[in-house]
Amino acid sequence: MRLVSPAFVEGEWIPQIHTGDGLDLSPALRWSGAPEGTRSYVLILDDPDAPAGLWVHWVLFDIPADVHELPAGLPRSPTLEIGSRQGRCWGVTSFSRLGYHGPMPPPGPPHRYRFTLWALDLRLALPAGATAPEVRAAMGTHALAETVLTGIYGRAQPR
Repeated sequence: MRLVSPAFVEGEWIPQIHTGDGLDLSPALRWSGAPEGTRSYVLILDDPDAPAGLWVHWVLFDIPADVHELPAGLPRSPTLEIGSRQGRCWGVTSFSRLGYHGPMPPPGPPHRYRFTLWALDLRLALPAGATAPEVRAAMGTHALAETVLTGIYGRAQPR
């Protein structure tokens, strides 16, 4: 499976429009190569470089199997028109915000932001607002494939 974005390429800077320093719009994403038997997708965006630990920026689950792209600027509503649900994010152990909340690292070196997409052999029986740990636990052994798109962002970004 492969995950890409027209906004940035693997290992490159995430444009400011997709960060807390800009309009904080989710980037467009596209994927291909899902295995046979895929019933849904899960997408989690996290920052493994956050000083407090793994910081969760977005949880989106039950993306239908026939969906292979997300447009930029998805609303922060509990349920999207395509039928997927958004989870709570914005933290390491406490999750209070719903939907996409992009990079906003403290001043210092740039951080990595991992968009991880899983193809699952089922739809999750979770309500909107589920946290990343709850989604990961519900996924259990049902992941058929996984792919990661990593972008970087920092407050000392080169011009």
